[in-house]
Amino acid sequence: MILAIDTSTAACSTALFGVDGELVERRHEVIGRGHAEKLVPMIEDLLGNHVPTRIIVGVGPGSFTGIRVGIAAAQGMSIGWSVPLHGMSSLALLAAAAVGTDKVAAAMQGGHGELFVQQFTCKPLKPIADHQSLAPPAAARVIDAATVVGPGAQALVDARHTGEAWDNYPDAANAMHLPKPLRSLPPKPLYGRPPDAKPKAA
Repeated sequence: MILAIDTSTAACSTALFGVDGELVERRHEVIGRGHAEKLVPMIEDLLGNHVPTRIIVGVGPGSFTGIRVGIAAAQGMSIGWSVPLHGMSSLALLAAAAVGTDKVAAAMQGGHGELFVQQFTCKPLKPIADHQSLAPPAAARVIDAATVVGPGAQALVDARHTGEAWDNYPDAANAMHLPKPLRSLPPKPLYGRPPDAKPKAA
């Protein structure tokens, strides 16, 4: 079985899939903060007596803290169960919810009022360009998909004055909708921008 986890935003999301990729169980809660306290009990409740044979974890971009919590938990379980661990793009996970569209943009809040944005084709799901961290007016100049998904969707649509916003969070239940390259990333943080903290000058 395959365990998928995403904690890159205010949502704490886990899902369990069978060997053929069918969704068996899911848990998804918008909690804001507190992923470190919520995630492991949520996974224990999800798994019951099952032990996954593979783990997929959201690597970002998104919340620095949330990403680290998810990856650390996934790494610990991967070692404990001796199972493979892979990463998945959290923006691609958002885009995977837009079934039936030709092109979609994913948007979530970054730092300093910016948005993490990336545009995808949907048939098949494939990134058109790398993700970027941009202020909403700048994002509006580079994103032209009619449908925008994610917790930053409304801010981007408002800046563009056009488009449809789907205000949702990454859902681990959509993990198997991702093509293999987008759920076979290295399990390392993809922060999307440099950290705010700067080393002190000597």
